Amino acid sequence: MAIKRPKPEEIVVKLRQVEVLMGQSMPRIDAIRQTGVTEQTYYCWKKTYGGMGAEQLKGLKRLQQANQRLRRAVPDLTLGKLILPEAARGNF
Repeated sequence: MAIKRPKPEEIVVKLRQVEVLMGQSMPRIDAIRQTGVTEQTYYCWKKTYGGMGAEQLKGLKRLQQANQRLRRAVPDLTLGKLILPEAARGNF
């Protein structure tokens, strides 16, 4: 069975839950455990998504989608660049 990875929106919500619990004078470790995440995962998420709002998260998604689109386009362009000189020389 595949492991379900949380979406970025869910990650931001869990990070905010930990902050709220810590604001209620709960120790950090207990707050992290109460959200159902390991301590290592929490710090990794905090490094990546810490301090992000909804708008910044949407911007991150748009950048990731554009990056994927560009990564798919590069091999096609490279192949075309290699084929054009061969076709121009008449070596079909």
